[in-house]
Amino acid sequence: MNKTITLILAFSLTLFTGCYEHFPLKQDVSRTQNKFLNQDSIEVKFPDLVKDKITLMAMVYTHCPDICPMTTHNMQLVESKLSEKELDNVRFVVISFDPNRDTPAVLKKFAEIRDIVFDRWSFLSGDERNTKEVMLKFDVKAVPADSSYDAEGNLSYYIVHTDRISLIDQDGVLRKNYVGSIAEINEILEDLKYLMK
Repeated sequence: MNKTITLILAFSLTLFTGCYEHFPLKQDVSRTQNKFLNQDSIEVKFPDLVKDKITLMAMVYTHCPDICPMTTHNMQLVESKLSEKELDNVRFVVISFDPNRDTPAVLKKFAEIRDIVFDRWSFLSGDERNTKEVMLKFDVKAVPADSSYDAEGNLSYYIVHTDRISLIDQDGVLRKNYVGSIAEINEILEDLKYLMK
């Protein structure tokens, strides 16, 4: 009798914790909402705009010469390998940590030259407070470096920053981080499909 109860308890524990054992993180990022403007200058709240969807999220800046375009491209590769049915469950979010230069119009152009369709994608720009709160929530660092002025007197600078794509589940829980610019696409696909079960 004791063996039967032990087996039932073990099975129940596996059933309820199995998903959490598959992923290294279990951080609820949905408790606070941050305001941003999307690529069409419409105010949205993140992560509320992806409620009940699995989300791949990255923080980038459009003047980035290498890591950010590679990260965005890797997210596009993931998108391209999912079926239409699977894509119904997934959203892609890109947030700028350089909102002074990355206005909604700039972000929209950044997306359009990459042939990104906005049905499943949101590009977000916010004020300093909302941006910093999301950076803190996702442990993203960004430090301006190598600043200079161009011939017209405009400040130009690069940013040393965290290279990351974050996986957020349907319940608004951060489950895993990947190195964005060199992310293993098949690993992300497997994790997405695991959450879709």
